[in-house]
Amino acid sequence: MNASEPCSVLHVYLIKPSKYDDDGYVIRHWRGIVPSNTLACLYGLTEEVRESGLLAPVEIKAYAVDETVAKVPVRRMVRAHRPPKERVLACLVGVQSNQFARAADIALELRKHGVAVMIGGFHVSGMLAMFPEGSPEIRQLMDAGVTVVAGEVEGRWADLLRDAAMDRLQPLYRFLDDLPDLWEAPAPRVHTAVLRRFLSADYATIDCSRGCPFRCTFCTIINVQGRKMRCRSPECVLATIRQRYRDHGIRVYFFTDDNFARNPVWEQIFDGLIALREQEGLPVEFLMQVDVAAYRIPRFLEKAARAGCTQVFIGMESVNPRNLKEAGKTQNRAEDYGRMIEAWRAAGIRTHVGYIIGFPDDTEESVREDVQRLIREVQPDQASFFMMVPLPGSQDHRRLVDEGVPLDADYNNYDSCHACMRHPHMSAEAWRRAYEQAWREFYSVENMKAILARAHPRYYWDLFLNLFWYKHAVVNEGSHPMLTGIFRLKDRTTRRALFPREGRLRHALRRTRELARYLAGFVRLALEMEEVWLATRPRSEVEKRVMEELARMGVGLKRGLRIADLQAAYQRVKAQLPSLEVPSRVQLAWARISLWRVSQLRQTRLDLTRFWLRLRWRLRYRRTKVLTRPHEIAWNVLREFRLAAGFLLALLTRAL
Repeated sequence: MNASEPCSVLHVYLIKPSKYDDDGYVIRHWRGIVPSNTLACLYGLTEEVRESGLLAPVEIKAYAVDETVAKVPVRRMVRAHRPPKERVLACLVGVQSNQFARAADIALELRKHGVAVMIGGFHVSGMLAMFPEGSPEIRQLMDAGVTVVAGEVEGRWADLLRDAAMDRLQPLYRFLDDLPDLWEAPAPRVHTAVLRRFLSADYATIDCSRGCPFRCTFCTIINVQGRKMRCRSPECVLATIRQRYRDHGIRVYFFTDDNFARNPVWEQIFDGLIALREQEGLPVEFLMQVDVAAYRIPRFLEKAARAGCTQVFIGMESVNPRNLKEAGKTQNRAEDYGRMIEAWRAAGIRTHVGYIIGFPDDTEESVREDVQRLIREVQPDQASFFMMVPLPGSQDHRRLVDEGVPLDADYNNYDSCHACMRHPHMSAEAWRRAYEQAWREFYSVENMKAILARAHPRYYWDLFLNLFWYKHAVVNEGSHPMLTGIFRLKDRTTRRALFPREGRLRHALRRTRELARYLAGFVRLALEMEEVWLATRPRSEVEKRVMEELARMGVGLKRGLRIADLQAAYQRVKAQLPSLEVPSRVQLAWARISLWRVSQLRQTRLDLTRFWLRLRWRLRYRRTKVLTRPHEIAWNVLREFRLAAGFLLALLTRAL
C-alpha cells in the first residue's frame, strides 16, 4: 500500500500500561479500583472522530486496554495489521515515569512487527517541557520509529489519526506551548469492557479542569498542563454525568482535577449537581482533590456537601513548616491543619491527606514525630504516604540534573515507593523504614479505632472499607493502594527482560508460596479489622446506655456475661427511658446463640485472641493436657465462627 494512500480500516488501540514490580512482573489484578481518566479521555476523542466522519472513507475501530486489569493483546494487534488496506495504531496513553519502562517494552515489541506506535503522558511531556532536546530513553524510542506526543491532543487528535491512516506519522508532535481550550472539548467516555474489569460498576472519572496556579517544586502538573486553569464547561460536565447515569448507572465520580477548588466554574458545577440530586433525583456522589486553603473559599464547603461530595484529597505534604517552605508550598500553613480538617468533618465530608516523606530536613526520628503529630493533632480520616521522588517534569528533577546529583536510572522505581536519590540525613534503608513505619502507625488498630469513633454514622462503612483496603494494600501487597487491585495476577511470560524467564514448575512454586503468604496475611488483617469493627460500629442510644450500665455494675462484656445481668442493665436503662421495652430472658438467650448476629454490646475479640495464644503456647511446650478438654476448644471455634459470620455479613450488607 502506498504511503500516501489511506488505509480502509484504522484499528486504534488505546493502551494504559502498567508497571513492573521489583521481581520484574507486570502488576496486574483480577479487578481494579480506579479506572484511568486519560484512557477515557482518549477513547472519547477517538469516538468523536469516528462519529464525525472526519476521516471518511477510513473506518475507525477503537479499542481500550488498561493493563492493570487486562493483558495487552500484542498478537491480536499484529494479526490485525497484516491484511492489506488495514493499519493498526497502538497508542500508549497517560504514561507516567514509573510506567515508562513497561510502555517502552510494549512499544519496541510492536515496532518489531511493523505496528505504528505513539506514546504520550507525563513522562515524555515532562521531560520535553524541561529538556526540549529530549532525553536518551525518549530518543531511543524515536530511533525505533515510535512517535512521541508531548502535550494534550484535544483539537489535534483527528490530524494525528489522519497521519496514522496515511502512514505519515512524524517522530515528534510537540503541543506543550499551545495548550488546548477544554471548554467544548469532547468529554471522557466510558468503555464498558474496561469498566467491567473494575470493582465498582457505578464508579468513573472525569477531569473538569486542568492545570494548577501554585508553584510546588516537586510537581509536574504546572510544567505540563500549565499554571493557568483551563476547564470544561459546566454544561458539558453535567450533561456527561447525567448521560452516564442513564446509560450505565454510574453515580460515583472521581474528579481527577489536580485542584478542583481553583476551577473557575466550580460553583456552577456544584449548583448543577445540587439540581441533579435535589430536583432530578440522581444520587450522584463524587471525590475531589483540593488545596489546603479550599475550605476558606466562601460557600465552597456548603455547596460541595449538597452537591454530593463525600471525600476530599488534600495535598498537605508535611506538618513541618521547614519542609513546606523547601517545597515552595507557601499556600500551606501547618498551624491551620487541625481547623481545616474539622471544617471538612463538620460539613460531613471525609478527608484524605497526601504526605511526603524525604524532604531535605527530614530524619528518621523527625518523620516519626511528625507522623505522630499528624495522628494526634491533625486527625485526618485517611492518609497516603509517598517517598519524595524527583519526577521528570518537576523543578526538583531539573535542578538535580543540572547540579549533577546522581539519580536512579531505572524509571520503574519512580513510583513514590522507592528511594531514587541520595538523602542528606537518611540512608536508603532508613528512608524506607521511615516510610513503612508511617503507614504502620497511621493504619494501626488504635488509630483506626480513633478515626472511626470520630466518623459520622452516615459514612462509617465507606470509611471502614477504605481503611480495610488501604491496610490490605500496604500489608499484603506491599505497595501504595493506588497501584494495587483485587487479587494479584502474574503472567509468567511477560517478565521484564532484566530478569530470567522462569520455567512453569518454578513459577508455580513461586506463586504457591506467594498465595500462601497472601492468604495468611489477609486472615491476620481480617481479625484486626474485626477488632476495629467491634469497638467502633455505630450503636443506638439504648445500646450505649446498656453498655454504660454494665460498666457501672462491674460486669464484663465477654462470654461470662450472664443473661440476668444483661436484663438488669436493660431495666436500669428503662428507668431513664420509660418507653423502652426490656427484652425477656428467652429473647436474650436466643440472640446469644444466633449464628449470624453478633451482639451490639460486644466491644472486643481480645478474649478469643488470648485463648488461641494460650492454646498455641501450651501445645508448643507440649502441655497436651489441654487436648483433654475438647469441648472448650469446640466452644471457642463456634464463637470464632459466629463472630466471623457476623462480621462478614455486616461487610456484605453494610448493616449499621
